[in-house]
Amino acid sequence: MGKKRPRPRRSFTPEFKAEIVELCQRGDRTLRQVSQDFDLTETAVREWVKQAELDTGVRADGLMTDERAELAQLRKENRRLREDVDVLKRATAFFAKETR
Repeated sequence: MGKKRPRPRRSFTPEFKAEIVELCQRGDRTLRQVSQDFDLTETAVREWVKQAELDTGVRADGLMTDERAELAQLRKENRRLREDVDVLKRATAFFAKETR
């Protein structure tokens, strides 16, 4: 009793996000009103607005969308390379042990 079920994670198209951001930036309604009208969390809408401002250069306190994508790709590649190095270290140790 009293426990709320967590809301299932939803995904939205970039076009939908852009429309929501435009509604918020127009100034007709507050961010809270827009999020309630479309059954969205205020936090998500706030993040979409912040990211749009970063992408357009209005803000400079974060990464633009393409920089975020590049960072994610580089982190993934770095993780893969670390795994490769680990495998090579193990193989080297195995073969060094075998040749003695």
